[in-house]
Amino acid sequence: MEEKKKFRLGLLPKVIIAIILGITCSLFFPAWAARTVATFNSLFSSFLGFIIPLLILGLVAPGIAEMGRNAGKLLLLTVILAYSSTLLAGYFSYFTCKFTYPFILVKDPSFTLATVSDTSSFQPFFTIDIPPAFEVMTALILAFVLGLGAAYSKSETIVKVLGEFRDIINRVIKNVIIPILPFFIFGIFLMLGMDGQVAPVLKLFLKVILVIFAIHVVFLLLQFLIAGAISRKNPFRCLWNMLPAYATALGTQSSAATIPVTLAQVRKNGVDNGVSSFTVPLCATIHLAGSTLKIVACAYAIMYMMGMDTGIGLYTGFIFLLGVTMVAAPGVPGGAIMAALAVLESVLGFDSTLQALMIALYIAMDSFGTACNVTGDGAISLIVDTIYSRRK
Repeated sequence: MEEKKKFRLGLLPKVIIAIILGITCSLFFPAWAARTVATFNSLFSSFLGFIIPLLILGLVAPGIAEMGRNAGKLLLLTVILAYSSTLLAGYFSYFTCKFTYPFILVKDPSFTLATVSDTSSFQPFFTIDIPPAFEVMTALILAFVLGLGAAYSKSETIVKVLGEFRDIINRVIKNVIIPILPFFIFGIFLMLGMDGQVAPVLKLFLKVILVIFAIHVVFLLLQFLIAGAISRKNPFRCLWNMLPAYATALGTQSSAATIPVTLAQVRKNGVDNGVSSFTVPLCATIHLAGSTLKIVACAYAIMYMMGMDTGIGLYTGFIFLLGVTMVAAPGVPGGAIMAALAVLESVLGFDSTLQALMIALYIAMDSFGTACNVTGDGAISLIVDTIYSRRK
């Protein structure tokens, strides 16, 4: 007899429960209990600060090394298109937010960086400082040097070491960070509730979620209009054909699990079997335009509400670095936002509290980001197929 599958609660339901419990408990928690939670959050924040540089090194370096070693015209074309699509998503999200948020987000004078990040009312019982081995920007540069060096030297040993280090980091994300995140988010919303800051946060969440959904729809139309113009195919029919992949991704929250459906729908759009067999699995790993779009929109919303700098110069650096980290994002629920934490911290100055708000807001829309990613893979495949066929 087959064993019954154990019921597992997904990350999104856990985060929603954590937010609800945090707000509810803030109504009656005594000071000692709040300080206990603050102690836990302080320890986890220290661990996050320590692991983030290692995370960026462990994900980016092997990704660059493996791509460089497998260099080919079709691979290079697909990577360039995927990265260009990611950059386009970032800038599209940025300018959409820049011109829409002032009309829909009403700034609350009490909702500032100082008040949200300050938990002085409930200090932890003790703290443990865990200094990172190196700074985030050092990790990014080191990842590029090691990745490119391994690719050009063709060193099997270095590539193997980097791959095994990535496996360790992925296990830390999957087995340590992701399971603890709901408790961390519970603590953040508990503190926000006890400090009277939860109302503006929830209002922000609801409005931003609606905006992000609208941006996703418009961006997918833009992707397929471009792909249709290049391939000379009806963009609306091609997008319609990709809807089964979109719906599957909504349910699975995984680009990898949706590959069979994405492959079938891409071929329905007339993409060559050989090209689609290459582009779809590759894009499931490196093309995260929907995730980038969502991260930029969430970050802009938080920074706008807090009166932080949201200039194009700052966000240009953020979007370009984010595009690289998205290529290396681990394929687990919430993996993209975990990979983005380093860039959020180093470029935008997000502390652990703002990172927690980003994680909660991002995960609330995780399914839609994944669906946008895999649907956009269809547009990339159309363009690659057209360019590749013309060069034969």
